[in-house]
Amino acid sequence: MIAQLVPVLIAFGANLGDRSVTIREAAAELGRVDGVSGLQLSPMRETIALTPDGPDPEAPRYLNAVATAQTTLGPHELLDHLQRIEADHGRARGERWADRTLDLDLVLFGGRVVKDDRLTVPHPLAHERDFVLAPWLALDPHAVLMGHGRVAELLERVGDTTMPFEEAP
Repeated sequence: MIAQLVPVLIAFGANLGDRSVTIREAAAELGRVDGVSGLQLSPMRETIALTPDGPDPEAPRYLNAVATAQTTLGPHELLDHLQRIEADHGRARGERWADRTLDLDLVLFGGRVVKDDRLTVPHPLAHERDFVLAPWLALDPHAVLMGHGRVAELLERVGDTTMPFEEAP
């Protein structure tokens, strides 16, 4: 029996260290995981750090991207790989809104809904996050967020505070 390929969307974020290098390396590592194929990384966008009290212009800025891919892994198996990649890049789990070297979120797993103590898919806040929607729209202008509608319309509704990121030559 051949395993079914499931389309997935993963969000990448970093606000500590060499953010763009970390995101590119993490995407490359994810693309080499057995059971993950066709990974395509969006352009990166820069944003002001978000805290429980709102945007914090004093905190290090985040660099964000998303990637589409296909997988034969189950959602929790894929989550295990994402958390291993985060740890390999110095991610320390603790305070929920803390600065981080790398944050990887499984936003979509095909048309599946997963809700347990480890994982909620679709990501419950993706429809409100311009730093997910803007890079996703750049990657796929026809993208649709399950349960919420067209990404272009969602981004128009929430507003886009992200900025294109261009690396120094």
